[in-house]
Amino acid sequence: MTYALISVSDKTGIVEFAQRLQQRGVRIISTGGTQKALNDAGVTTIPIDEWTGFPEMMDGRVKTLHPKIHGGLLARRDVAQHQEQAEVHRIAMIDYVVVNLYPFKETILQTDVTLAQAIEQIDIGGPSMLRSAAKNFASVTAIVDPNDYDSVIEQVTASGTTTPDLRQKLAAKVFRHTAHYDAMIAAYLTENAGQETQTITGELKQVLRYGENPQQQAYFYQAPIPTPFSIAAAQQLHGKELSYNNIKDADAALRIIREFTEPCAVALKHMNPCGVGTGATIEAAFAHCYDADPVSIFGGIVVCNRPVTAALAEKLHQIFLEIVIAPSFEEDALAILTQKQNLRLLTVDFSQTAANEPEVVSVLGGFLVQDEDQTEADMNVANWQIVTERQPNESQLEALLLAWKVVKHVKSNAIVIADRHQTLGIGAGQMNRVGAARIALEQARARNIDLSQAVLASDAFFPMSDTVELAAEYGIKAIVQPGGSIKDAEVIATADAHQMVMLTTGIRHFRH
Repeated sequence: MTYALISVSDKTGIVEFAQRLQQRGVRIISTGGTQKALNDAGVTTIPIDEWTGFPEMMDGRVKTLHPKIHGGLLARRDVAQHQEQAEVHRIAMIDYVVVNLYPFKETILQTDVTLAQAIEQIDIGGPSMLRSAAKNFASVTAIVDPNDYDSVIEQVTASGTTTPDLRQKLAAKVFRHTAHYDAMIAAYLTENAGQETQTITGELKQVLRYGENPQQQAYFYQAPIPTPFSIAAAQQLHGKELSYNNIKDADAALRIIREFTEPCAVALKHMNPCGVGTGATIEAAFAHCYDADPVSIFGGIVVCNRPVTAALAEKLHQIFLEIVIAPSFEEDALAILTQKQNLRLLTVDFSQTAANEPEVVSVLGGFLVQDEDQTEADMNVANWQIVTERQPNESQLEALLLAWKVVKHVKSNAIVIADRHQTLGIGAGQMNRVGAARIALEQARARNIDLSQAVLASDAFFPMSDTVELAAEYGIKAIVQPGGSIKDAEVIATADAHQMVMLTTGIRHFRH
C-alpha cells in the first residue's frame, strides 16, 4: 500500500492533486482544514489521529510529532533492521509528503500583530515532516510547492513512482524553504528582543539576463518583509527588464534622494551621482540637476522625489536615460515618456524613506554586515562646529549642507563642489583626496562660474593641508569636513590664511 500525507496551508491545486494520487491507488492521510477540504471534494482520507492512534492535542500544537509519522518517513527501505522495527511497531511507510507551512510571513505583515499572534503561526510539525521526508529522499517524495504537483503526477502516471533525480531536487527545495522560513522567524524574534545577531534570507524576485558583464550569471533577491522605499518594492510601469547594473544604480540613487525633503532630482551613473539639484518645484530641481553635468547624465538614471509632470517629462524625453524613478507620473507625463520603448519607468513609495536595513557585502569565504550610514546629527548645520575665524553666511550654510548630503553617497575618496541649488563638481573614488578634489574643482571651473560662491565637502578629514591649498587656488571660500586629523590645527590655519570658512561635522562618510 502506498500512502501520502497531505497537510497544507496554501490549498491551491491540492484537491485535484489528491484526486489524481487517489486514482493511482495512493491512500491519503490528512489533518484539520486540509482533511475537510479533501473530504468535501470526495477524496477519502485517513484522519491523522486514526493513523497515529493518538489524539490531536494542545490546540493542534501536537498532532504529527509521532513515531508512526516520522518512522514512516525516515525508515530506510533498503535496511532490513529498519523494516523489521517498523513491522514490530506497526509503522507503515509513507511515500509522499505534501506540506506547506503556517503563514508566518503573512501574519507579521499585518498591522498591529502581537508577538503572541506571531508565535502561533510558527509551524513545528510541518517543517519536521518535510525535513524527515527530504532527508529520506531516496524513497520519499517531499513536496512543498504547489508548482511541483504536475511534475510529480506526470511521473507517477508514467511509472508508478517518482524518479530519484526529481526526489532529490524536491528535497533540496524543501531544505531551502524551511531554512528561509526559519530565518524569517529568527529575524523577527531577534528584532523583537532587541538583539543584534543577523539572520539573512531572501526570496528570488528575478533571474537576471546577466550580471555586471555578459559572462556573469546574476539573480535578484528581495527581503521577505518588504521595504516600501526600495528598488525591490518598486512598480515598473514601462520599459525593458531591469538589469543587474540598473538595480545597483537605482538603489544608489534612492539612497541619495532620501536625504532631501525639498523638491530634488538626482542623476546617477555607475553608482555615483553626476548631478543633484533642488528647487522650489520639481521642474526647477531637475533643471539644476541637469545643469550640474549635462554630459554624464547621458545613459544614466534620474530619480525625482515629486510626481513627474508633463512639463518635466518633456525635458526628460529629450535625454537618453535608462531609468526614471518617481513617486508617480501624471497621465500626460506617461504618454510622453512611454514613446521610448526601452525607457524604464518606476514608481516607489516615498512616504517611508527612513527604513534602516543592514547592508550585506560578499567577500571571498564570507560576507560583511553593517548598519546603513543613516545619521541625523550631522545632517543639521546647527550641530556643526565652525573652526575658522571667518563665519559662514546663510547661503554658504545651505550650499554646505547640500554638498554634505551628497558627498556621503560618493565613492571614497570623495569631494563635492556645490552651491545652494546644485552640485557643480564631483570627484569620486580616487586613491588620494587631493586627486578627488582636483577632479571636482576642474569640473566646476569648466562651468565658467565664480567659485568664490561655491563650497567644498569632503567625506573624510584632510590628512594634510594640500587639499585646502588647492581649493583656495580655485577660489573656494567655504569647506565642510569631518575633522579629526592629527594635522587639524595645520589644516585650519591654512583655511584661516586664505580667509576661508571651515566647519567640521565630527562624522565621516567613507563609502567603498
